[in-house]
Amino acid sequence: MDEQLAPFEKSPKRAVAEGDIRASDADRDRVADMLREGLAEGRIDPEGHAERIDAVSRARTRGELEPLMRDLPAAASGSDSASGSDSAPGSGSASGSGSASGSAAGYDAAQPPPGPARGGPASENLVAVFGRSARQGRWRVRRRTNAFAMFFGGVEIDLTQAIFEQQEIVVNATAIFGEVAIKVPENVSLRGGGTGIFGGFDVSTGDATDPAAPVIVVRGYALFGGVEVRRIRGKRLKNLRAG
Repeated sequence: MDEQLAPFEKSPKRAVAEGDIRASDADRDRVADMLREGLAEGRIDPEGHAERIDAVSRARTRGELEPLMRDLPAAASGSDSASGSDSAPGSGSASGSGSASGSAAGYDAAQPPPGPARGGPASENLVAVFGRSARQGRWRVRRRTNAFAMFFGGVEIDLTQAIFEQQEIVVNATAIFGEVAIKVPENVSLRGGGTGIFGGFDVSTGDATDPAAPVIVVRGYALFGGVEVRRIRGKRLKNLRAG
């Protein structure tokens, strides 16, 4: 009873190892770009690329991403910028919201519905493996959308009623034994292209007559699969200059 409890001592905070830091969307995009280059250069075969891309979409930490690009020449230069990736998304979101402040509503089919602030993630991943993933209706398009349809999976991206908070967006489409279908309004500029290997990659490019119209860039490849972009007649964005 006479014993006194020793005062509780707080243990010193331990530094988090680099590999244990949570991976950001920018980290995943960087690795996906390296893998895409590796496939184009013949350093990775299509099957290996599909496996790594699937692992990228499921990675939670930087340590899980590092082995996926360790054997690629771009990894050395990419790792130099990894330490700055935490600040990059913030700065990119700020610049994006700044440029959209005067014209974001101009890229909308109508007035934006209530939703999160415009400083959200810069990218979004849609993955379908033996299943389906879709984005449709009224939704806010990120600066970059990565679509992966693999092994009889299907991804559908419907932009006909979407809200464009920046004038140019990029869709990276990968179809391996799967299909990616993208629907766009009539009055947008459509650019890009890709490669079909025992498959089809169909993008009919063209510029809109209105310079204020959104620009949609679609790129990627299809292996024993298909990527198709279609303009939907009668679907047009309105109030392109409204602000």
